[in-house]
Amino acid sequence: MTCNSTDQILNILRKALDRGRRVEIEGLGSFRRKNDEGYCFEAQAKPQVFIAYVAEDLLLARRLTESLKRAGCSAWLDKDRLLPGQNWPRAIQRAIEISDAFVACFSQRALVKRGQFQTELRYALECARRRPLEFVFIVPVRFEHCEVPRSIAERVQYVDLFPD
Repeated sequence: MTCNSTDQILNILRKALDRGRRVEIEGLGSFRRKNDEGYCFEAQAKPQVFIAYVAEDLLLARRLTESLKRAGCSAWLDKDRLLPGQNWPRAIQRAIEISDAFVACFSQRALVKRGQFQTELRYALECARRRPLEFVFIVPVRFEHCEVPRSIAERVQYVDLFPD
């Protein structure tokens, strides 16, 4: 990045802050205007939780996201966090990497559908291998009665979020 583009980014940030907006740096915290005293940075203190699901389970994933937020977590749901024009595969990988926990939402649909959920789950398993053995990272949840993949169920306790 050149010095000129750095200045442009700083100007955009200042304008946003001067308009009273918060500027979040994902996984780190956010900047805000502090009255007329300048700017301040608030480090993210809430645990970040990545929610992985299939599109057919979006309503249930949203309910889980809201419950986690009420419990004091910063929940990352792609439909809420991805921005137009953003490189979404890289944004999702980054969000998984910096998360404190990865919640894999299982259902009959999630087990048979090919696509993004399976990709995210495989990437989270790879990220989990780089963490200390006793570190809780992957948290499988079941939205309905279904089998959790053996490779996960053999090592990690899952939780049922049904019938309610």
